[in-house]
Amino acid sequence: MKIVGVAWYGSESAMSDFVAQYGITFPTVVDQEGAVFARYGVPFQPAWTFISRDGTFTTSLGALSDAELADRLVTLASS
Repeated sequence: MKIVGVAWYGSESAMSDFVAQYGITFPTVVDQEGAVFARYGVPFQPAWTFISRDGTFTTSLGALSDAELADRLVTLASS
């Protein structure tokens, strides 16, 4: 399983500051054109897109609690 953060509408330095402030340890990229967001139907941040091995995905708009995120990851890992 891989987790990748995708930032939109901002500079790489702003993203780097956010990553440092919140101690994010997974890879993070900037999607300045919004192509990744458009592909997965994400109109705003925060949002989570969970992509299964077969390429199907679900998108959850808004923040998730630690428990909600853990449940989603367990479900994804078992699919």
